[in-house]
Amino acid sequence: MTNLITINPDIREDIIKQGAEDAIKCYQCGRCMPACPWNLLRQINYTVYQFPQVIKLGTITSSEKKEELEKETIDIFRCIGCDSCRYECPRGVNISNILRAVRRILVDFGSYPVDLKGFVSRIYNTGNPLGEPALKRVEWTVGFDVPRFDFQHEILYFPCCLPSYDARLKKVSQATAKILRSAGVLFGIIGEDEFCCGEAVRRVGAEKVFQAAIKKNTDVFTKARVKKVLTTSPHCFTIFKNEYKGFDTIHITQIFSQLIKGKKITAKKPFVKKVVYHDPCTLGRQMGVYEEPREVLKNIPGLQLLEVPTFNRKYSVCCGGGTMGLWREWESDERIANVRLPQLLKTGAEVIAVACPYCLQMFEETLKSMNSELPVMDVAEIFYESLG
Repeated sequence: MTNLITINPDIREDIIKQGAEDAIKCYQCGRCMPACPWNLLRQINYTVYQFPQVIKLGTITSSEKKEELEKETIDIFRCIGCDSCRYECPRGVNISNILRAVRRILVDFGSYPVDLKGFVSRIYNTGNPLGEPALKRVEWTVGFDVPRFDFQHEILYFPCCLPSYDARLKKVSQATAKILRSAGVLFGIIGEDEFCCGEAVRRVGAEKVFQAAIKKNTDVFTKARVKKVLTTSPHCFTIFKNEYKGFDTIHITQIFSQLIKGKKITAKKPFVKKVVYHDPCTLGRQMGVYEEPREVLKNIPGLQLLEVPTFNRKYSVCCGGGTMGLWREWESDERIANVRLPQLLKTGAEVIAVACPYCLQMFEETLKSMNSELPVMDVAEIFYESLG
């Protein structure tokens, strides 16, 4: 283990200033280890290897040669920010923020994985992780009328990059818009002037790109006089709620629950399926939204809601898509979805319900590799189908 006395004090202090203040609270009790989803994979002993080095800030400072740092940093970028460890820590140490702080130094130094560099570059240059033109951001609305936001609208709907561009995930944003219209909600979209919320690039340590995203969206929202933003992605929801200023934010499952309780909309068509709901880490553990998605599903006729024993709500196991994990090429035996999906399948469910675009894509792709045709649907898709 690297001795703290040998660590460059300037680098150590810089990391702490970047958000790693919690590092000094860790007394290495080890309770975070079994909570980390990486340790559910047999061949990986993630926290045991990493924590003594990263928390004591030794890995990053053991060499200042760029090529040597690149060899040491793979595990620093393995953390997906699911915050399972934080719930087990007796001192509430925020490991995700500690690693983000370390990554910020590495990103500034240029020593981070090549695939992530491409992702960060696409966000900066095009405003979305897919590198698609801004004009295509509204193609999900083709075929039905979705108004552009103006000050008369109650809510700005921010679909997220993936439900705006991805062919499969467009169905989620379309279902959401149709539900809102059926309920008489006054909403609009910004369209091609939207920019990625920046949540993923911030987690990976690209702080300068994140700040550019904040400025871009804040300027657009301020000009449009936005007061309330509705998001499909829990990642947009979290970053807007915690880091942006000047407007309120709500997730689609929350507004659906409100519309049902206010009798503004009612599910009438039976959805006769056994459905298991997967709690997304960002919506659940990080934002405390557990019941609203379940309330929506429980109000759908014929739907039988199932739960994963033990590993639900704050103990839910991550899909592996956070902190740009969705875009990383892990080996087949290094995919956290391979741990989570068997837990969901064992419930006997006929449909897996999610409330996050990352989870939907991770599960669908992994199920294909398992030769399973079990459908994965967003809560919005199931709810819309039940409207008849």
